[in-house]
Amino acid sequence: MSMNVPMISTELVTLPASGAERPFLNCRVAGRPGAPLLLFLHGFPEAAFVWDDMLAHFGEHYRCVAPNLRGYPGSYAPAEVKAYRAQVVLADLMALIRQQAATPDTPAAAVIAHDWGGALAWGLAAAAPQCLQRLVILNAPHPGLFLAALRDDPAQQAASSYMNLLRTPGIEAQLEAHDFEAMWGFFERFGGATWLTPALRARYREAWSATPQAIEGVATARSALTGPLNYYRASPLHPPTSPTDAIHTLHLPDALLRVNVPTSVIWGEADTALPPSLLDGLAEHVPDLHITRLPHATHWLVHEAPAEVRAAIAEALQR
Repeated sequence: MSMNVPMISTELVTLPASGAERPFLNCRVAGRPGAPLLLFLHGFPEAAFVWDDMLAHFGEHYRCVAPNLRGYPGSYAPAEVKAYRAQVVLADLMALIRQQAATPDTPAAAVIAHDWGGALAWGLAAAAPQCLQRLVILNAPHPGLFLAALRDDPAQQAASSYMNLLRTPGIEAQLEAHDFEAMWGFFERFGGATWLTPALRARYREAWSATPQAIEGVATARSALTGPLNYYRASPLHPPTSPTDAIHTLHLPDALLRVNVPTSVIWGEADTALPPSLLDGLAEHVPDLHITRLPHATHWLVHEAPAEVRAAIAEALQR
């Protein structure tokens, strides 16, 4: 191993108070403070550690920060669903960029995001383009295209039916049962999980069983899974459950859909939950777009094809 490989450490980053909230994020970090910032955002049911290989690689030239998102281990984890609405979580991310970039007014060189992290990153790029110079998305559908597919495409409705299960009140106990048997199924169902080594299983088990840190004056999540599940509960995007479901009349304004920062999308085309058809029409919302397709990778492309993902990110950073 090169002597130049940067150390990865854990930092608890306290964010400015927002009303009654005093959020904090438990972050994996590498690279010199003041260097161009790369922000890495994980998805469900993962945690910041999944980016460690990328942090070690890119930390030589960048300040790399991978937060455990709100509700995930060691980060601010309120119990209330409304604390996980997109605009609230985006405020966390904007504050984190201001704090970790070279100056409060310096944008991130790139936001690199997968799954739920990608859903947030699409919103960040649309709502606050001044916060980032580039967007790199890994298997996370654009909200406008995802809305249309969830509302009108029976195949996507079937593929995303798990979302309604995860919205169920009290589902935490069922997911925790028998050594998280149902949780492992998310990896195996969406394309196999030959990458899931005993060491990685231990990291996930640790994350899913962590005790949320008590928050003074705020009802704290009781389960490590409550925060992650609250993203699904707070989102209007899920397959309809009845003819009167709100998604049938949901309209997303163009301001939430138009992404005017240079965007690179890396897509594992063997993803069974989020098929590559979700890329169709993306250029209408994202004028400066480059797509890298990995035909044999699934939703878990960061684990399955790390060298290809790393190369695609490096190319994106040079565009």
